[in-house]
Parts: sequence; structure tokens; C-alpha cells
Amino acid sequence: VQLVESGGGLVQPGGSLRLSCAASGFFFGAYYMTWVRQAPGKGLEWVSGICDIGRHTKYADSVKGRFTITRDNAKNTLYLQLNGLKTDDAATYYCARGDCGGDDCRTRGQGTQVTVSS
Repeated sequence: VQLVESGGGLVQPGGSLRLSCAASGFFFGAYYMTWVRQAPGKGLEWVSGICDIGRHTKYADSVKGRFTITRDNAKNTLYLQLNGLKTDDAATYYCARGDCGGDDCRTRGQGTQVTVSS
């Protein structure tokens, strides 16, 4: 199982980023997928999840209306569109296999860092 996140970077408050997670080594289309994040000095925080075929999504209250999770099962890729970024959104973002909530997201990638600063 391999999950490789990309798309992070430095953005000003109010800016946007699109994170990607390339999956391999398992049947991606059969799994619920999750995004979690970890800010410096804090634990893993659940951000968003999407069902296997992408029909059902859910979001943490802190990102609802600003972030959008999608997936392309033909490309084995998970996405997270981040709009209206705030300084509180700065963290390392991880994609994870399965419907997990944070520390229980054991199958996850190495992460991509998002920095929000003016």
C-alpha cells in the first residue's frame, strides 16, 4: 500500500491549494478515504472523508464550506480543494485509507505541508 500526497505549499490567507493523493498497491475504488491534518505541536485532526464511489462526503465543521473532497477512481487519486485558507489551516495534510478519525488513521502517506502566511 502506498499513498503519496502532493500539492502543498505556501499560500496567503484567503488563498487556495489543491492537494492530491496518489494511491497504489490496493484496490482504491473499494475503499473509503480520509484526509487528516496535523498542525505543529498538535495531534492528528480529522478533516474530511469520502465514500468509495464518491457519492457521500463529510467535513469537519472547521473546514465546511471551504474545502472540497473528491476522488477519481480511474486515476487512483484522492483530492482536497482548499479555498479560503486561514492561518489555522496550516498543517501537514495526510490522506488515509479507510474511514478513520485521526490517530486511528494508520494507513496514510507521508503528508504534504500547507503553510498559510502573509
